[in-house]
Amino acid sequence: MTELPSQVVRARLVFSYDGTDFAGWATQPGLRTVQGVLEEALGRIVREPSTGEPGVHRLTVAGRTDAGVHARHQVAHVDLPAEAWERMPGRSDRSPAQGLRDRLQGTTPDDVVILEASVAPEGFDARFSATQRRYAYRVCDQRELRDPLTRRHVLWHDHALDVDALNEASATLTGLRDFAAFCKAREGATTIRDLVEFSWERRLDGPDQGLVVATVRADAFCHSMVRSLVGAVLPVGQGRRDLNWLAAAAALDARAQGVAVAPAHGLTLEQVSYPADADLAARADLTRARREPVD
Repeated sequence: MTELPSQVVRARLVFSYDGTDFAGWATQPGLRTVQGVLEEALGRIVREPSTGEPGVHRLTVAGRTDAGVHARHQVAHVDLPAEAWERMPGRSDRSPAQGLRDRLQGTTPDDVVILEASVAPEGFDARFSATQRRYAYRVCDQRELRDPLTRRHVLWHDHALDVDALNEASATLTGLRDFAAFCKAREGATTIRDLVEFSWERRLDGPDQGLVVATVRADAFCHSMVRSLVGAVLPVGQGRRDLNWLAAAAALDARAQGVAVAPAHGLTLEQVSYPADADLAARADLTRARREPVD
């Protein structure tokens, strides 16, 4: 674990966003991204002491979401000068953490909400200390239930889905394995993941009543993996594909061309989980080590 200098405070941020009008999490030249919006806000709040110009403060996030994907509970960390941290309350009686949260919320657009700000525990890394990410994918397969007020985070599907068939298909994909067939390749990056849960249910009550909702949990996900998994099993739930087709696609050691990537707007990052504070550094070290396949 790399120790932070004493003059630096690592802040932990929890926030949510509507991904509709963002080109994903990661900063991209000329595009509106969540990282870009938040880092621009931080630059306005924490300026360079010598020049008064906006500072440069890089965020490390738990999971990079694709363009159009939403987050109800995203986590990031940022290292700030201790002097700037202490100035966060201004003339108020707020704590520095409350000051940072309130200032960020006052500087970010309405499609981003800052839920929490705090001093990160020792050894905390928003990305590498995480033990699990949980996503939900929401599908409306009944025309009479289509709600224009939720269309930005629910996929409207034209064909009825068999939830039992979806679950039977999804169960064949869980476990520790190579998910190369469901990932966009990135040089030097592993595609081995531990998919802890991939399940579906038709919600009987609550805000998702009547929708078919997938819960997808893993230690981590590679690029477009969740949307590819959803795209692979939806045809099985519709009756257009069978388990043999799915098994053949999953066995490929490169991206399966026959698997459609489900639309981004149905996907929401719901939760990021971390171990006890005493185990944060060890977890980060473990995650950094390259995953190896199992027999």
